[in-house]
Amino acid sequence: MAYIVDTGSDNAQARIIIAHGAGAGLDTSFLETMAVLLAARELAVTRFEFAYMAARRTGGPKRPPPKAETLAPEYAEAIAAVTGRAPHGQKLFIGGKSMGGRVASMIADTYFAAGSISGLVCLGYPFHPPNQPQTWRTAHLEPMTCPTLIVQGERDPFGHRTEVEALQLPPAIAFHWIGDGDHDFGPRGASGYTRKGNLAEAADAVAAFVKSRL
Repeated sequence: MAYIVDTGSDNAQARIIIAHGAGAGLDTSFLETMAVLLAARELAVTRFEFAYMAARRTGGPKRPPPKAETLAPEYAEAIAAVTGRAPHGQKLFIGGKSMGGRVASMIADTYFAAGSISGLVCLGYPFHPPNQPQTWRTAHLEPMTCPTLIVQGERDPFGHRTEVEALQLPPAIAFHWIGDGDHDFGPRGASGYTRKGNLAEAADAVAAFVKSRL
């Protein structure tokens, strides 16, 4: 893979692979913070970048992201790279932020059925583009059997709580809703929630989900 960063103990019982969102790489404040928080909860974290994003680090042009479907082979390469160096018995989870989680969700059932992963974690799933609630990105989720946790802000413009809870999604998919959170789990000033608290809550939810699958 072009660019990979590990956080946490290599010998942790479980490792989660996290891919970035469409517009920014693995070193965003959101992903940096989540990696540290998850490592503090005894999870190993591997963040990686798709080639289009990694190319920007070497002076490549700032191209728009490819279609999510075309990135699945790169995610598969990341799984192979991590699996090849993982300690014996370490459980593997896959997921990502926004688009990264969407790409992971496209291949999760295949890898779960093969016994290669233990679950999927999506941080802010992009159920539809902002202001386009008629353009749902959920067809492949409807038959999902891989144990899945979606951590979603209650007012995420890519899919807020009221509209998402009206969907018919399978029991394999669980949700943890972040109070007054936007796409990055940030709350409004007068909401009574804080960004720091929301990110910690998200990390707690992910850690609990992972540990329930060990």
